[in-house]
Formats: sequence, structure tokens, C-alpha cells
Amino acid sequence: MNIKPEDLIYNRKNVWKQVNAETAQQIFNFSEGYKQFISNSKTERACVSQIINMAQIRGFIPIQQCQALKPGDKVIISSKGKVVALAVIGQQGLDRGLSLIGSHTDAPRLDLKPHPLFQDQELALFKTHYYGGIKKYQWLAVPLALHGVIYKSDGQVVDISIGEEPNDPIFTISDLLPHLAKDQMVKKLTEAVEGEQLNILIGGVSLPGGGKDNSVKLNILKLLYETYGITEEDFVSAELELVPAGPARDLGLDRSMIGAYGQDDRVCVYTSLQAILEINNPNRTAVALFVDKEEVGSNGNTGMMGRFLQNTISEMGMRLYPAFNEFALYRVFEKSIALSADVTAAMDPNYEGVLEKMNAARLGGGVALTKYTGVKGKYHTNDANAEYVAFIRKMLNQHDIIWQTGELGKVDQGGGGTIAYIIAELGFEVIDCGVPLLSMHSPLEIASKADVFECYRTYKNFFMV
Repeated sequence: MNIKPEDLIYNRKNVWKQVNAETAQQIFNFSEGYKQFISNSKTERACVSQIINMAQIRGFIPIQQCQALKPGDKVIISSKGKVVALAVIGQQGLDRGLSLIGSHTDAPRLDLKPHPLFQDQELALFKTHYYGGIKKYQWLAVPLALHGVIYKSDGQVVDISIGEEPNDPIFTISDLLPHLAKDQMVKKLTEAVEGEQLNILIGGVSLPGGGKDNSVKLNILKLLYETYGITEEDFVSAELELVPAGPARDLGLDRSMIGAYGQDDRVCVYTSLQAILEINNPNRTAVALFVDKEEVGSNGNTGMMGRFLQNTISEMGMRLYPAFNEFALYRVFEKSIALSADVTAAMDPNYEGVLEKMNAARLGGGVALTKYTGVKGKYHTNDANAEYVAFIRKMLNQHDIIWQTGELGKVDQGGGGTIAYIIAELGFEVIDCGVPLLSMHSPLEIASKADVFECYRTYKNFFMV
């Protein structure tokens, strides 16, 4: 076989250098829907609600309404308002395995404590506990919005969303002025702001006739009761999250990027959602799985460590085969393929030293395959099998999808994890596949619109293999 020596070299591609004007417009158009979705998905509950609504518009129905299933049927399986799966029944039997894409709906944030409200220096504040891996100093002096639900003892549910509309008040955590920050400025970044200092400023007006030590707190409680009918005890049965206020925005003079909170991992949520909404009659049964709790270890009954996926496939199996049982379930898993749809770190020109240039992903370089994550000696990771990586490469190349590889930092530098290893433990072939980000886990994460579009194309073609 004749081949030019230069053709033996692997050359990175950049999406913007490869596409024509028509495709570039498709990229920009696709991102408009994504920006709207992520702007309205500030919590995992809101994200799941949007997924279900969009699926029902496209003809998906709750599985409880199906006595039996047949190829082409589109079903929704959800639990506790925080975890959901969409499935399109394939032409091949379930015993031939699934094509699964799993992403997570949660993102780093600040959660209110069960007893959050207090008064100090005639100001009212909320106490918080941070959720997931954050740099605490990044959350000071930025506009914050309050989202979530409150379950009252009588069973009534109160939905909360304050800080997103133009006329809404916002919240913030005050920072120390530089004139008085001499001691703070010489501390390590990990020590400059303590977790118990992440208190949210929420009010400063005293209730007439209130006591000296609680008049501002009483006024806040009065406002909350008049607006939402809640008392202080109701905070105990609430899930309230402080997140960056405001919508997703175009970033850059050329509008080639998106700046938004929560792109880890809602960029993969949206792209896999759009992919499964657009497919019909796949060969294998296609499943888009959206789970919670990834940022805190995937534990709990709505995390990947729970039984939701097993229960979901069992519900489908019992509607397809009368004798479906747990042994059959795990035979399905062993013949299944999956993408762990999660983001990776992109090379940042301001911080090149933490990534190894030959193997790090770039913004605009296309969808990123991450063979392994973990820390140091590949601890706590799935390490995708070579034959499966080759299978995914072939699919990407056949459909002219621009792709790259990624890592989560230099060896010994740091690392991280995804749900891939949990999926692998069930028997799936799986690899991490998603969008590279700058400023991951910050209040403003950055993605390239080109990578978002290539990720969507990847997921859609994966469902149809």
C-alpha cells in the first residue's frame, strides 16, 4: 500500500477550519436552543422537568401507560423528580444490548443548610454548605439566584425561583475590600475563604416592634410567609440552591463560545437529549440516561450508584419479554455499549502548565474522547478497552465528525472522575465522550459552540449504530 510519510502523522483538526458557511450557521443555530435550555435548568429538578416536557412534545410517553412495548416505541422513565431516562425501542431484541448515553444533571453550587436564617450586625443572612468541587473564592461578590423547592409538613410544595428575572432581587456573598485584606491576601487560596464564611446576604430592614437581636430576621420571615406561606421550620424539608444569576451568553466578539453556569454537565445533557429526540427505529434500543449526584460521588437513590438504571431496563424488559429476570438484565448489560457523556478540561493559554499538551483537548477541536480519568496511577477510573476505542473512532470517522482526545490534567497533577466506571461495572463497554470546557466548576464555564455541535452529532450517530 502506497502512503505518503506525512499521512502517517496524526494531525489535530479545528472545527472552524473544516466547516463551510452553511455548517457554521447550523452550529450557531443549534447553540441558541442550548443556551435557552441551560438558562432554564439551574437545578437538577428543573433540568429533569425540561427533559420530560421536551420528550412529551416529541411523542415520548410515560412507561406506566404501556402494557407492552414494540420496536419504535418511545418511553419516559423517571423517579423522584431528579433522575430520568428516555428510551427508543430498537429493531433488534433487547438481548442484543443497548446503546446508552449517560450524563448528569447536577452541578457545583451552594445549598442552604437546614437552619439557614440568622441575623448579625443588623443584617439577615443564609448559611450554606457547598455542593461539589468549587473554588470558594470564586463565589464571592457575584450575583446569585435562589432556586429550589420547599415541602411543607402538610405536603404542599412551594417552588422557589428568585434572581433570574430583570426585576427580581439578587443575592451575594460579601467580599473583603482590598484596603483591609492584608492578612487575607497572604493566605493560600484554599484557606483565604472558609466554608462557614459562605453566608448569603439577604436583607437589612428591621420589622417594626421586633427585638434588637432578631428584628431583621423577623422581617425576612414575615416576607417569606406573606409571599410563599412558609415558616422557618419549613427550611428543614427544603432543597434550596444558590447558583449564579442570569442567562447563558455568547462569549467573544465572534460569538464562537458560550459562557454559562452548569455546563458541566448540562451541555452533555442537552446534546444527548436532542440526539434521542430526533431518532426513530434504531437498531439497538437507545437509552438516554440523566442522573443526579455525580458531583458528590454518584451516591444516593438518584445517583448512578443507585438502582435506577437496573430498574429502568427491567421495566422495559418485562414489557418486551414475559420471562425477563435479573439474569437476563445483566446479559443485556454485557452486550451493551455506552458513552459516559461528561465534559473534560480544555487547554487554557493562561494555565498551560497543568495539562500535558500532546494529550489535552482544545476548544474548537471537536468532541473529546477521554479513555480514562481517575487520579495518578489511574485510580478510581474506567479505562476503556482498546477494541471499543477503535469502534468509536471508526464511527466518528465514518460520519466525518471532528474529534480529539482529552485528559484531566498531567499525571500526578490532579484528576477527577465520571460515571463511566459505574457503568462499566455493570458490564457495558464504555468511554467518556463530551465537550471540553474552560473554567470548569466556576460560576462561568466556557464551551465552544463548534464542540457542542460535534458532540450532538456524535451522540445522534451513536444511537443509530
